[in-house]
This record gives sequence, structure tokens and C-alpha cells, in this order.
Amino acid sequence: MKNILLATKRLALSESGFVFDPVSGQSFSVNDTGLVILRLAQHQDDIEQLTEQLLEQFDASSVEIKRDVQDFIHRLQGFLK
Repeated sequence: MKNILLATKRLALSESGFVFDPVSGQSFSVNDTGLVILRLAQHQDDIEQLTEQLLEQFDASSVEIKRDVQDFIHRLQGFLK
């Protein structure tokens, strides 16, 4: 999972949620929450610290946020190779 967090640093992100990976040439869109996760992940290498930052921004339990972030990262792996 840490490798995917590191890979987010190379992504180009637009304000509208359009994401481009210059390494793979893949592009895709994310919703507002996905955009927040990607922006935080670009500056964070640790999933626990990322989760803590998300807890400050969203009204959800740490269990929910961890689950959602892990699901998001898992889906992201399909785009970042």
C-alpha cells in the first residue's frame, strides 16, 4: 500500500477531479472525497497519518475512514501500474 501512496506523488490533479498519470498514460476521474484523499496522499507516505488527517475533515469514525481509504487505494492500484 505504501508504494501506491508514493505513486500518487506523480499524479496531475485538476480541481474537477480529473487525474492523469504521466508514467502509465492513464487518466480517470474521482469524486470530491477521492480528490481529497489523493491530495493528502501526495504529501503523506503513511496510511495512519493520512487517516488522521481525514478524521479532521470528515464526520466519520476511524474504522470507516480506514476501510474507505483502503478500498480507494485498492481501486487505485488498477490505474497505477
